[in-house]
Amino acid sequence: MYAEDAMTARRHWSDLSERTRKLLLAAAIAEGILKIAALIDIKRRPASQIRGRKWMWAAVVAVANSAGAVPMSYFVFGRRGQSHS
Repeated sequence: MYAEDAMTARRHWSDLSERTRKLLLAAAIAEGILKIAALIDIKRRPASQIRGRKWMWAAVVAVANSAGAVPMSYFVFGRRGQSHS
């Protein structure tokens, strides 16, 4: 397949079915909510309770387009367990 063929094969929003559009919107909204929740948690949580540097997590969460994988990774791997007294 030539590059020209690949360019003409690109699909536009109007070419997608209504179901596909709804799924894409739902995924985008879910990722946005996860990113906001992760960024708020990074801002509020002390650095001692985060594995790695806060600025690194914040940058990756904010910039990476990950279908929710990066914010979920932060919640699973980036936060240290809290000890309750």
